[in-house]
Amino acid sequence: MYFHTIIRRLGGLGLLALLAACSPLGIVNGLVPRDDFQRQVDLAYGEGPRQKLDIYVPTAGAPGPRPVVVFFYGGNWQNGKKADYLFVGQALASKGFVVVIPDYRLYPEISYPTFLEDGARAVAWVMDHAAELGGDPARIHLMGHSAGAYNAAMLALDDRWLGARQRHIRSFVGLAGPYDFLPLTDPDLQRMFSTEPDLRRTQPVTYADAKDPPVFLASGLEDTTVLPRNAQRLAARLGDVGGQAEEKYYEGIAHIRIVGALAAPFRSFAPVLDDVTEFLNRH
Repeated sequence: MYFHTIIRRLGGLGLLALLAACSPLGIVNGLVPRDDFQRQVDLAYGEGPRQKLDIYVPTAGAPGPRPVVVFFYGGNWQNGKKADYLFVGQALASKGFVVVIPDYRLYPEISYPTFLEDGARAVAWVMDHAAELGGDPARIHLMGHSAGAYNAAMLALDDRWLGARQRHIRSFVGLAGPYDFLPLTDPDLQRMFSTEPDLRRTQPVTYADAKDPPVFLASGLEDTTVLPRNAQRLAARLGDVGGQAEEKYYEGIAHIRIVGALAAPFRSFAPVLDDVTEFLNRH
């Protein structure tokens, strides 16, 4: 009842007033429960100030080993910080997953492919330390929203980043991700990806293969930031080559609201958490 009262009071503001530039404001994290996980912050997976990660370990249920979800946040590869995504850590931990949320270096400090190299380094760290955290190193899933879904998709589909370790990824979950977004028309993106002469090599759809892990692609039908056709094209390509792809499209949901629907007060917007949990548990 408390959360529903808050939602009614904030209804006129809309979720976009609460979630700015893909970074949830403090009010969202202030509304989520804090008694169903233990959190460790700022564990280093590299030497840089943004090469750190936060971990959420469930406190309820069997002690483990539990499946692990590595979640990459969005922000156009230009902004965002892991602390803003406590609500994602809580949501997935409440369903029994050990959750890891890394920071990664951002443009204009770096360009493509450095954010993928950071992501691969974070995932490798998780694989090496999963058992210490109560996680199962044989059940590691990658997940992301927006630019973070791109990062997760590239790590899951393109073996340049994780090498032989890629085969240990059990599945990939993408929320509103860009997977097939050429030509680049945004000047920042043109500069960001200018380090790759063949831009096709920057697109997740290029790496669709029958050997890829199972994929769950979710988008909001009102998303005008990353159009749902990105998910449709990647799913179609995976289907063409014998891969496993599931799609989910939510009525009335736009780009930010799809990740916001993971937060405890806003789950009535769309059953994103239930759909993601059901997919992860099957894989």
